[in-house]
Amino acid sequence: MTVHEDEIARLAELARIRIADDQVPAVTRRIGDILGMVEQLQAVDTDGIEPMTNPLDAVQCLRPDRVTEHNQRDALQAVAPAVENGLYLVPKVIE
Repeated sequence: MTVHEDEIARLAELARIRIADDQVPAVTRRIGDILGMVEQLQAVDTDGIEPMTNPLDAVQCLRPDRVTEHNQRDALQAVAPAVENGLYLVPKVIE
């Protein structure tokens, strides 16, 4: 795909990025290369190929949902410097 320098300048303006004048030819060439790769990908015949989210056919094994830790809130709040109505009180840090 052919990309022109004026198109790159316009895209840079729309994206609000600054490209130095001496860098415009290199950026134009790189974007042209990227668009060429996209054209190659689009040319690949994918008829009959199912879309997939992962190339591996692995099934995720789920473990049973069991409680492994018990509620320690009372023990932890007993050693906290300040607690009110089950909530930790901390100093105000933002005015």
